[in-house]
This record gives sequence, C-alpha cells and structure tokens, in this order.
Amino acid sequence: MMEFADTVLRGGRVYTLDEGFTVAQAIALRDGAVLATGGDDEVSDLIGPGTRVVELAGRAVLPGIDDSHLHGAAWGIGSPPYSLDLSYPAVRSIAEIVETVRGAAGTTTPGDWIVGQGWDVGYLRECLDGERAIPHRSDIDGVSPDHPVCLTDFSGHMVLVNSAALRLAGVDRDTVAPAGGVIDRDESGEPTGILREGAQDLVQSIIPRPDYETRKRAIADAVRRLNALGITAYTEPGLGPGGEGVLGGALGGDAIRAYEELVASGELTARVSVLMLPLAMGETADRLETRVREQQAGLGETDPRLLNVIGVKLFADGVPPNETAYMYEPYGPSQGHGALCVHGASEPLQEAELRRAIDAVHRLGLQAGVHVTGDHGIDITVDAFVEANERHPRDDARHYVIHGDFISDERLAQLGERGYGVNMNPGIKAQITDLMDSVVGEELSARQWPTRSAAESGATFCASSDAPVTAPDWLAGVAGMMTRRSKATGRVSGPEQRVGLETALRAYTTNAARQSFAERWRGSLEPGKVADLVVLDGDPASVDPERLTELRVDLTLFGGAPVYERG
Repeated sequence: MMEFADTVLRGGRVYTLDEGFTVAQAIALRDGAVLATGGDDEVSDLIGPGTRVVELAGRAVLPGIDDSHLHGAAWGIGSPPYSLDLSYPAVRSIAEIVETVRGAAGTTTPGDWIVGQGWDVGYLRECLDGERAIPHRSDIDGVSPDHPVCLTDFSGHMVLVNSAALRLAGVDRDTVAPAGGVIDRDESGEPTGILREGAQDLVQSIIPRPDYETRKRAIADAVRRLNALGITAYTEPGLGPGGEGVLGGALGGDAIRAYEELVASGELTARVSVLMLPLAMGETADRLETRVREQQAGLGETDPRLLNVIGVKLFADGVPPNETAYMYEPYGPSQGHGALCVHGASEPLQEAELRRAIDAVHRLGLQAGVHVTGDHGIDITVDAFVEANERHPRDDARHYVIHGDFISDERLAQLGERGYGVNMNPGIKAQITDLMDSVVGEELSARQWPTRSAAESGATFCASSDAPVTAPDWLAGVAGMMTRRSKATGRVSGPEQRVGLETALRAYTTNAARQSFAERWRGSLEPGKVADLVVLDGDPASVDPERLTELRVDLTLFGGAPVYERG
C-alpha cells in the first residue's frame, strides 16, 4: 500500500545538510518526520488526496535552525514589555539612555525598579566621540530620583545602576567587591554605578523577581519569536541556583520547571537542551556536586526530544570588551590582564578551583560547557578537559568551550582530537570589532573568533547568537562568518578566517545537533529525522553574503506542523 506524505514541498532548493551537502528539489514529510528527499518527479509520487503541497518556486528549504547558545528565558524577560530596550539602534547615545529612563520613570510607580538591557559603549555617541569612556550613575540620577534603576549592558557582564539602587544594595566606597567581581570607582573612591561580572549580583539579587507566571509567559513569547526566525532548537546555557540573582531570577532553577510546563501544555515549539548552572560567579566548587544532584532530583518527566538537561555551565572568566577576559598580554587601556571569575584568593588558587569544577562535572558523567574568552583562561580550561578525561576516561563527554574568543590553533586541535567543541558568536564579532581594536589591538582583534580555524580543526564548531547579547538573527551570523565585516564601519576584520556557506550552515544545524547529542535524529533533512525546517523567500547560495540578512522566513515547520507562516 502506498505511503503518502502529509506534506510535500517541491520546486525549490532543499539543503539537506547530509554528509554530502546534497541539495534536492523536493522533500516529503509524514508523521512529523522526513519521509524522502529528491527530485520533483520522485517526491511527487508521494502526494495523496490529503497531502498539503507547498510550491517553493525556487525558494530554499533548510533544516530548522539550532541557536546553540541562546538564553531563551533571559531574552524573553529582557525584552519589551518586560524590560526597556537599550540596544542599538534603539539607543545610540548616553543621552538617549537618559531619555529612555526618564520616560519609564514617568510611567512607573515611585519606588518601583526600572530595568533595561542592551546598551553598548561601542555604539554610544559620547563614547565613540571620545567625550566619555562609559556611562556614570550621575547620568541617570537626575531623571530617576524616586526609582532604583539597573541597566544591563549588551554582554550581560556589566550593569549601570543609579544612586538609589546603590543605596538599597548597601554599596558604597567601603564595599569590597565579591570574588570574580569589579566595582568601578571614581578618583575619590566612590562607586560610579558600573558593576562588572560577579559584582552585578550586589544589586541584581535585591531586584524583586517578576512572578513565576510572568517569567513563564516571557519564555513562551520568546519561543514564538524564535519560530518566526526559523529557529526550532536552542541550548539554554545555564539555569539553576547560580542564576538566581541574574535578570530578576530569569536564570534561576524554576525556569526549568517553566519549560517543563510549556512542554506539558504543548507550547514549547522548540527543542531545548539545558545546561544546569549550579554555581554563581565566585562560588566554591565544593558546592557543585550537591547543587547538581539537587537540580537533577527536581527535574520532572518530559519528552527528551523537546526538553533535555544534558550538562553543566561553568564561568571561567569575563568578556574582552570589559577587560575581564583572562589574557596573557595586557589590555591597551588598563594594562590589566583580566582575571578568572571563580573562587580563590589568588590566581593559582583560582586556576586550581576551575580545574576542580571541570573535573567534578566530568566525574558526574555530564557535559561541561565553560564560558571562557581570554587566551590564558582557554588554555587552563582545555587542559582541565584533558586532565579530567585522563583521570576518569569517558568516550563521549562532548565538553566544549563557550565563546573561545582568543583560542589558539593548538587548543582547537586538542578539542578536535577528543571530540570536544567550541561555540562561537559571529554576530558579536560583527558588533564589537571596532571597539576591540582599541582594547587588544588590531592584530589580535582580527583573530577574535577564528571561525575558519575552528571549522578546520576537527572540533565540533557551532555558531550562536548568545541572545540577548545579540539578536537571535542566524542569517546575520552566517553573513558574519562569510564576510567578517564590522556592523558599525563595514571594515573587514580577519579575512583569512572567513568561511563558506556550507560551513556556516553546519554551525547552525548538524554541528549544533551534535553538541546536544542529537545528531542521529535532527540537524539535517534526511529520511527518519524530525521534520523541523525553515523556508526562506530566496536561496542563500544565490545571494551576495553581504545581503543575506535581507532574506526573510516564509514558513517554519516543527515536527511537520507549521509554527510560523508569513502573511
């Protein structure tokens, strides 16, 4: 008896992302899975009386996009209407930050918090013109005398707070920054309102959390917006006790419960892999195993193809724009080297603590995803991966470096030899290129995120947005890898690290599925794999890479069912 398809898409360019990078004309779907791909004639034989037929007319079909490092809960609650949008191009100057806060103060009950997210010194006019290096609490004090204010920068590693917020938090000239944190101070020793890394928690921990239902609704809203971008899978990189003080508790452990409830209600139309976050920045590794086991004990039963807790997120250092990445060579502006943001009173103790934390995750049989950006921090992290596996051999741990801004070819090769990976952020590269020239110099800045080297190393090379750090625009990420062009000036940075279309697409599909231990059933459009796919209004291979972001998503299917259709 003939097995007819539920849906057939034909007459287009179907990028299967199989091993041979086959491009078919048509694809047939049945029962939520890929039934067949091939030419129009052969696939048309699978059309029956109840088959939905989509005429592609030359449009491209791709596997559903997997944004493999995306803070869905944080992106949701950090977006309007839950938070002020301070990102570029919504905000282009400190003056516009001030006016945005002024407007919010006029509509917010006195005493209530004003929160916002996304400001970036690389796009603030006063910082670009050399008038100012960074915003100061005095900028916003005058327009928010009756409201505590906390404004998170685009990276999530720094906040600007006003004097009212500092008073509520008890932060003054005598406050000692917590381990792994920095309190910026003026010449007289007073806090400027800038808190970096672990010091953010001094204020963020006292901000009243949005109620649970609001945070769950924000996640559901985020998933719908992701579907409209063609995203059908993502890794939620860090939910747990270590995130309770971040973004109003958006990264706390009950976010996993919210995801579980969205699965139960049928509202989770994305496949979400989760890394637990047992430790906050600066917390001792002594607590890691107990925290992980407590998180695991609290997990409910869900379909692992929809929600799967697969590992642990650890923080090793900060981020280069804030000069908190752990580097060998000094930063130009400060002549500092950054630091590890882990527990310990000295660099040797911190390095030992990081190795201990990675070893603990490895012994627990879990995947370790380690946020590390500086070359010194990366070397310690990769060494720790290797040492942990030598002590406790495991065949398929799939640990990976998160970000890996200044990773060397040698360390990439070590990751590749062991089946480990690196997850890079081409959208951030495009956003901060010009700023980084002044922070680390043009030569090192050009090598930041060496995407071609990563792709050729044998390591599992993934690309992601790190939303809300940048918008989850995977087409911008693909374009960024193919062009290495600065968003602000259009200048090319590190042209030798450009990659081709296939490599860029694999970083958002097949490789991302492998990072999540899911390559056998998703990531490519092959018979038997889930029918998660996106239809674009054109063909990326026929579009100048400089214009890839002009492509639009026409249709997103999740398990064969439409979750987004452009009107």
